[in-house]
Amino acid sequence: MTASFKALWLAAAASLVVPVWAQDTPVGRFTVQNKVVNPEYQSTKSGKINATVGPNGPLGDRWLGFQQSGPNQYGIHGTPSAWPWTVTSRAAVTNGCVRMLHEHVRKLVDLADVGTPVIV
Repeated sequence: MTASFKALWLAAAASLVVPVWAQDTPVGRFTVQNKVVNPEYQSTKSGKINATVGPNGPLGDRWLGFQQSGPNQYGIHGTPSAWPWTVTSRAAVTNGCVRMLHEHVRKLVDLADVGTPVIV
């Protein structure tokens, strides 16, 4: 295991939450497709855009996209500042993405490049 891969794995394992329902999160081998600072959330059901971005936004302030299936995008992202308990308690309040605390997802986004393998 290379030092950079080990650092990336440790950053990801530090604190993340995968939804309880396996059908919600795609499982397999993927790659990072995009990296976004201050991502904007758009509902795949209603199409409505949530105007709040940054640490208080639904996706936190960092996004690593790894899969797109029709209108659904799956990624690793932050957690709204008011919801850190959802990560620390491992609560399932997501539609299939992987959530992390802000400080951990920021490190992960800094370490991962587009094309980095993602295994779920």
